[in-house]
Amino acid sequence: KAPFVLFFYPKAGTPGCTKEACKFRDEYERFKAAGAQVFGISSDSPEENDAFAKKENLNFPLLSDPNSILRKTFGIKADLLGLLPGRQTYVIDKSGKVILSFNDALNAEQHVSEALKALGL
Repeated sequence: KAPFVLFFYPKAGTPGCTKEACKFRDEYERFKAAGAQVFGISSDSPEENDAFAKKENLNFPLLSDPNSILRKTFGIKADLLGLLPGRQTYVIDKSGKVILSFNDALNAEQHVSEALKALGL
């Protein structure tokens, strides 16, 4: 078993989501060195996520949650008066325990630094 990071982002290709995803891309080797896997999740279609990943040269998988089943399961609330799906990051350790739940709609790149900190990096 390995630790992993799940970061939920509102919409592929938007400025904040691009900053967040690219920061995870740029810091990916640090996550990898800690043995952690990184997954981005949005309600975008697989095709939209694939195009986003290719355009930004993302080096981790993007998962599609078109019916927001995962968002609802994790209890992620909408941001900006309910207009956008929430931006939330979780770090799960190798035993399956959630060691970070971080929500900040406006500081997208901070999700990466908080995830690294939770992993002791």
